[in-house]
Amino acid sequence: MTGTAAPTWRSPQWALAALLASLSALGPFSIDTYLPAFSGIAQAIGASDAQMQQTLSVYLIAFAAANLFHGPLSDRFGRRPVILAGLALFGLASAGCAMAESIESLVAWRAVQGLCAGAGTVISRAIIRDLFAPAQAQKVMSQVTMIFGIAPAIAPLIGGALFITLGWTSIFWFLAAYAWLLALAQWRVLPETLAPAKRQSLALKPLMGGYRSLIGNPRFVLLALASGVPFNAFFLYVLSAPAFLGQVLALPPERFFLLFVFSIAGIMLGAWSSGRLAGRVRPRTQILLGFGVMGAVSLCNILANAMLPPNVSWSLWPVMFLSYGWALLMPAVTILLLDLFPLRRGMASSLQAVVSSVSSAIVAGVISPLVMNSGLLLALAAAGFGLIGLACVLTLLRKWPDSLTQASAPLKT
Repeated sequence: MTGTAAPTWRSPQWALAALLASLSALGPFSIDTYLPAFSGIAQAIGASDAQMQQTLSVYLIAFAAANLFHGPLSDRFGRRPVILAGLALFGLASAGCAMAESIESLVAWRAVQGLCAGAGTVISRAIIRDLFAPAQAQKVMSQVTMIFGIAPAIAPLIGGALFITLGWTSIFWFLAAYAWLLALAQWRVLPETLAPAKRQSLALKPLMGGYRSLIGNPRFVLLALASGVPFNAFFLYVLSAPAFLGQVLALPPERFFLLFVFSIAGIMLGAWSSGRLAGRVRPRTQILLGFGVMGAVSLCNILANAMLPPNVSWSLWPVMFLSYGWALLMPAVTILLLDLFPLRRGMASSLQAVVSSVSSAIVAGVISPLVMNSGLLLALAAAGFGLIGLACVLTLLRKWPDSLTQASAPLKT
């Protein structure tokens, strides 16, 4: 099955990319659609701002924890059943949120949403590699990233419009309908891509053995860090948006959208470039090119912040090019990571997602509060995340010179 899409996917590749991107969009929709209604929800159910913040925190915690299990479940039962069950349960949890009459009930249903929302992102990566050879898989993954990049931009607009016209409960009914309609589409169109002969046991001993094999393999860990940590080079600015935009750049709230326009444009352009380069240049070259872009932009960003007063005319461009560099290298790194353990692609994708989630949580809770009030400190921290990723790649090249080529021998669990 691996190496050709013909046996299980005969429609255009963009159709598969759109189908899988719609799965990945569930995460941004779960957060960004209800943020405009925070104050309205708090007033309706008698919750404080701190209690409303818990609805976000518990979702993120559940999302990160569940990422450990989506992949292994799909390695055992197949990709389709886990996706369909996750979508159905997410829809149910969204309906529970819409009918919640207390903050305790809302928090509980948000936790259930978090447990389900990451399944699509994790499993879609494994599906792509199940179906396609490495270069083609990178192209499809790049297409998914491009389409997915639209979700964070439109989610707040949808949420705000629903809140104003139909009230806060309509946001969660929208999420329920989205999940259930998506489940119907996946059920009718998405093929099962994991052959029964390739499925893995969920018994505790082999499952723990699989986790130990992946976590204990330095090549896997370095690749996971090389994709997950640099993401925070631009995501740090998103997490620091209220202070960076409102205080450092003195922008009014109605112009905060500019940051998201720049970051999303960078992601989409980087993903498009990655797809164009797939199969034309070696993964090693593409990955180093992505880090080269991030390094050059980081240096210019640091110098500009050290020499010039912050200004919106130039301060947002580095965010765009940082996100471009990450999106350029990420698909190639992900394919290499999944190919290390071809029998555990679901688990590998899960652990990659966990590395990204944990690093972002540390940045949100520790790094961002320390640097968000200074353009120079933000630039230095962003550069640091890129350097960590580059150090991982250079370590791979030094210890395993062929580790960034598709010819690397896969490892077995």
